Amino acid sequence: MNLRDQPVGRGLAVVLGMLTVFGPISMDLYLPVLPALTLELGSATSTAQLTVTACLLGLGLGQLVAGPLSDRLGRRRPLLAGVAAYVLTSALCAISPTIETLIVARFVQGLAGAVGIVIAQAAGRDLYTGSRLVRYYGRLTVLAGLAAIIGPVIGGQLAAFTDWRGLFVLLAAVGVAILVASVVVFRETLPRSRRVTGGLTHMPHDFRRLLSDRMFLGTVLVSGFTSSALFAYLAGATYVLQGGYRLSPQEYSFAFGLNSLGFMVFGYLGGRLAERWSQKGTLVAGLVMCAFGAGGLLATAVLQLPLIAIVISLLTMVSGVAVTSSPATSLAMTDHPDLAGTASSLLGLARFAFGGLTAPLVGLGGADDAVPLGLVTTVATALALIAYATTIRRAATSTPRRPSGSTAHDLPGPSARLS
Repeated sequence: MNLRDQPVGRGLAVVLGMLTVFGPISMDLYLPVLPALTLELGSATSTAQLTVTACLLGLGLGQLVAGPLSDRLGRRRPLLAGVAAYVLTSALCAISPTIETLIVARFVQGLAGAVGIVIAQAAGRDLYTGSRLVRYYGRLTVLAGLAAIIGPVIGGQLAAFTDWRGLFVLLAAVGVAILVASVVVFRETLPRSRRVTGGLTHMPHDFRRLLSDRMFLGTVLVSGFTSSALFAYLAGATYVLQGGYRLSPQEYSFAFGLNSLGFMVFGYLGGRLAERWSQKGTLVAGLVMCAFGAGGLLATAVLQLPLIAIVISLLTMVSGVAVTSSPATSLAMTDHPDLAGTASSLLGLARFAFGGLTAPLVGLGGADDAVPLGLVTTVATALALIAYATTIRRAATSTPRRPSGSTAHDLPGPSARLS
C-alpha cells in the first residue's frame, strides 16, 4: 500500500506538531529576560539582540542543509540527529560566560533546531495534498502560535525564580522530550522509491528549478518580508514595552501572550479561510492586516500614543502575519512534491534569514525608541505587498483558465481523502 493511502496516526500527527515548537520556543522563552541578560553580560542592546539574530540565521541556514538532505536520506535520520544536537547546544547556551560565546552558541542551536522545522513541513507534504495540505499547514500555524504564547509567559514567570541560564536549561529539557517522542513515534514518511537521487552537488540545480517558478519565488519573498516584520517585533517589543512603557517582565509576558493568542486564532482562521475560499485571497487579506498594523505602530511611535495604541497595532500586525502563513506555505509546497524538503528549506531560509537580518535594525535608535520598530515593520510590509503584486498575482493571471470555482493552487490533490 502506498504511504499516501495510509491514515496518519494520532501519535505521528502529535510529533509533527511538536516539531513546530523549535522556532517559537527557542526564540520566545528568554525574550522577557533579554534586558537582564544584556546587563549581566555587560553588553550593548544591539549586541544582545544579535543573540536573536544568530538563532534566526541558524534556523534559516540549517534548513537550507536539512531540507535537501531529507529529500535524499529520508526524514527520520536527519530529524533524530538534529534534535540531539539541539539538546547539547541548548546546554551550551546555559553555560556561556560571555555575550560572544552566547551568540555563537545560539547560532549553532538554530542550526540544530532547523531540522525539526523543515521536516515537520516536508513530512506534511509527504502525507497530504490539496485541501488537507492547507489544513495541515494551518494547524502548524496554530501550534506555533500556541508555543509562542506558552514560551514568553513561562519565561516571564520563571524570571521570578531563575535567570536566563535556567531558561536555556528548560529549552534543553524540551529538546529531550521531543527527542524521546521522535524516537518512539516518528516513522519514515518518505520511502526510498520517492527519494531524490544524487548527492548534494545537485542542490544548485534544485534551487534554480524552484526559484524559476514565479509562484514559488513570490511566496518565498512574501514569507520573508512578513517574517521580517514579525521578528522585528520579537527583537524590539521587549525593549519598547519594558523600557518605554515601563512594563515588568511578567506584564510584558502577558502583553506578548495576547499578541501570540492573536497569532494562534488568526492562524487558524486563515487556514480555514484558505481551505474554504481562496489561498491567494486569504494571503492578500493577511497582507492588508499587516499593513494596517505596521502603519498604526509607526503612527503610535511618532505621535507617542498610549500603551493601548501600540498593543492594538502589534496585535493587528502579528495576526496578519499569521493569516498569511498557511496559504503562503501551501502555495509554495503544492507544485513540488518531489522536492518538498528543499522547497521547505528555501521557505524557512527566507523567513528566518530575512528576520535575522532585520532584527538588529530596531535597536539602532536606542533601546526604548519605538520609531525604528515602526519604520522596519512598515517597510517590510510594503515590500511584501510589492512582492505579491509582481510575482504571485502575475503568476495567477498567466495561469491557464480552469473549470469555474477552481485554480491550479486550489484544487484538491489525489490524496485529499487522507484523515
